[in-house]
Amino acid sequence: MIRLILHRLLVSIPLLLAVTLLTYVLDSFAPGDVAATLPQGQTSLKAYLALRHKLGLDQPVMQQYGHWLWRALHGDLGTSYFSGERVVNLLNQRLGVTLSIVVGVLIVCVSAGLLLGALSALRGGIVGRTIDILSIAGLAFPSFWVALILIEVFAVKLEWLPAIGYTSIFASPRLWLMSLVLPVLAVALHSITSIAKQTRDAMGEVMGRDFIRALRASGLSETSVIWKHGLRNAALPVVTVIGLVMISALGSTVFVERIFVLPGLGSLAVEAATNSDIALLQGATLYFTLIVIAINLAVDVSYGWLNPKVRT
Repeated sequence: MIRLILHRLLVSIPLLLAVTLLTYVLDSFAPGDVAATLPQGQTSLKAYLALRHKLGLDQPVMQQYGHWLWRALHGDLGTSYFSGERVVNLLNQRLGVTLSIVVGVLIVCVSAGLLLGALSALRGGIVGRTIDILSIAGLAFPSFWVALILIEVFAVKLEWLPAIGYTSIFASPRLWLMSLVLPVLAVALHSITSIAKQTRDAMGEVMGRDFIRALRASGLSETSVIWKHGLRNAALPVVTVIGLVMISALGSTVFVERIFVLPGLGSLAVEAATNSDIALLQGATLYFTLIVIAINLAVDVSYGWLNPKVRT
């Protein structure tokens, strides 16, 4: 298992380099210049060129990226052009919000998706048809639209939950939980049916195998047959879908954080892109890529736990 983890980590290094380099190159083609927007009011051409030289913007793109990469390898992601704060500090302040949403989505999607998928595989009928309908609806209605509907119903009309804002768990665990309910549901509702449908298909195939009939004939309880043996043997394709769902949910947090005014990595990345703050944008991109790598690694480890053959 350790060899598998080390191999996956080594394979992830080219991904980090490719993503950060692509971000730097694409940002260089974007309209606007941070050296022109930083000064307040009018500025002379001489002062503008001096600021570009000070920020290193007059260097070739690959040379700028090389300098950033060298500092990043030593734990320094630079300083934000606009706030003057260290990028690492800004990102660490926002990381907890995004991770709270992602973990909440994981809990809701896995628990609800596995339960609905297992019920659909065992009973079929109206449950299966309902999941098919909801799957199509989930693809048709994006997360930001669902977020607006949830705000209208639960925050404006019923006044059960806050519409915007975030409270730290250290300040008030109850308010922290309430501030996450709507964002988590807005992202999770788009993905629950995908997990449920994959679970239903995999469970339906596994429950018809000979070893399941042998376990039932040996007198093993139905609960143990379903959840311990049936679900575990059907879990490999489900784990794959869960990994894809979590990566998709990470992208959805960018829109959801803006709608619910949450101080997460997604909203910070949007602000950095708007202000052409390349140092902050590079740092946010790096953090998002590391989270994706962590999700993929968790999926690979789950494969090894579920199927010993994968460990080799």
